[in-house]
Amino acid sequence: MAINVDTVYKTVLLILNKEQRGYVTPDEFNKIGTQVQLEIFEKYFEDLNQQMRIPENDSEYGNRVKNVDEKISIFKTIQSLAPSWIVGTNEFDIVQSPATITPTVHRIGTVIYKDEQELEKVERNDWLRLNMSKLTRPTADYPMYLYEDNKIIIQPSNLIKENPLIPGTIIDEFNLSYIRKPADVNWAYTVLGNGAYSYDSINSQDFEIDDTDQTEVILRVLIYMGIVIRDPQIVQAAAQQATMEEQNQKS
Repeated sequence: MAINVDTVYKTVLLILNKEQRGYVTPDEFNKIGTQVQLEIFEKYFEDLNQQMRIPENDSEYGNRVKNVDEKISIFKTIQSLAPSWIVGTNEFDIVQSPATITPTVHRIGTVIYKDEQELEKVERNDWLRLNMSKLTRPTADYPMYLYEDNKIIIQPSNLIKENPLIPGTIIDEFNLSYIRKPADVNWAYTVLGNGAYSYDSINSQDFEIDDTDQTEVILRVLIYMGIVIRDPQIVQAAAQQATMEEQNQKS
């Protein structure tokens, strides 16, 4: 479940106001909230890598690898590569093409052919070496791809078949699985006659990361807000609490 952006903003303001620490505008909060979400989101992958090195816990709710993977699962996406085809080539531009997959791609997963075959990902040096010999050159049975500069290049190129019914398009046979970035946090508002901000739930964007991280979100936002209002005491207090929360999670 997501973390309600209004809950976080009002909780943080309550803490700041109670301690008479100052005020942070919605626009400042949105920028800080987006940054905090990205930091916690990226930490999921570090935590997953760390937990995979530890002997597995088979209990239903205590399996940390499974728990972290569940946090990432909401961002797992699969989408057709066909709209991203660069006409006349064996390349797909997943960012700059007219019908892009969008620049929200965070990590590439798997390129899949006909929903049944996984293409092998290779680096540039392997790409050149494998193509030098007929024995190792990619085939329809053993295809491969190279990922560079937001482009996916597929070999053998004859796997890509143009659609005879719609010029400039291809038959939809390639899919890409990937991890998308979380949407930017947005506490939307309208301004009332007295100048006060009124929360607009329709146009707002909640934190997409897991709701179990709500405490960490609030603490990290407080750290940044302490910097904004130039109050070292609130930065120190929030940083210490955030460190304790992280240590408790890993112990």
